Amino acid sequence: MEVRVGGRTLWSGADLTVGAGEFMAVLGPNGVGKSTLIKVLLGLLPVASGTVRVLGQQPGHANHQIGYLPQRRSFDASLRIRGIDVVRLGLDGDRWGVPLPLAKRFTERGRQAERHLRDVIDLVGASSYAHRPIGECSGGEQQRLLIAQALVRHPELLLLDEPLDSLDLPNQAAAAALISRICKEEGVTVVMVAHDVNPILAHLDRVVYISAGGTASGTPAEVITSETLSRLYQTPIEVLTASDGRLVVVGQPEPPALHTDRHAAIRHTGDVLGES
Repeated sequence: MEVRVGGRTLWSGADLTVGAGEFMAVLGPNGVGKSTLIKVLLGLLPVASGTVRVLGQQPGHANHQIGYLPQRRSFDASLRIRGIDVVRLGLDGDRWGVPLPLAKRFTERGRQAERHLRDVIDLVGASSYAHRPIGECSGGEQQRLLIAQALVRHPELLLLDEPLDSLDLPNQAAAAALISRICKEEGVTVVMVAHDVNPILAHLDRVVYISAGGTASGTPAEVITSETLSRLYQTPIEVLTASDGRLVVVGQPEPPALHTDRHAAIRHTGDVLGES
């Protein structure tokens, strides 16, 4: 398939399939259209050529079966809305942003919804702080609550746009493990846009790599290689494995800003990867 925005082709030749219950990452440098792929899957942007099917239907026709977490938004520290109410918006927030009236929560259907709400909060490990104002929660706690919001309607597909962005390394690892567990235990298919593959590498079934030179999809071992990335970037690229198993991508004259700690400084080829 091919996607154009404003008359400019962002990417073309994408050919990918994500199976039920698989965890796939969408990788690539900034500005190549990773988040645009999410818009295509949601039916918000048509493809210029090719065919797209989402849960067996045309894009946009199965959105009620999709949980979506957009790029991270920050909550003001003074915001008093509780975490549980943020999650509840995923259940009944389509009522013009107004939660289900309190009286209806005491009907049998309402009680079932409330039980499910508590279950999904427990699933993401947020029960201990769900009644705290969202502005008082840490970044990692907020992200767990937002993941719960995306899960609260029992989606078959979970679309996550840079969910690890701005989290510190321990919270990145914890969030990646949580998403992987949900994928496997709940049978939810996950498509995640990511800047750095390392926090999620051990959990991935497939990746699609997008760059100005085209796209490539497959297992991480098939795609994140010197040969494949050199073809996509149209310049020599070397993929190195550090002693801790993390991938380091090095290119000439400037290395691609991917698969590296965002808090690390990357210099020209021949220099070392060091903490900033």
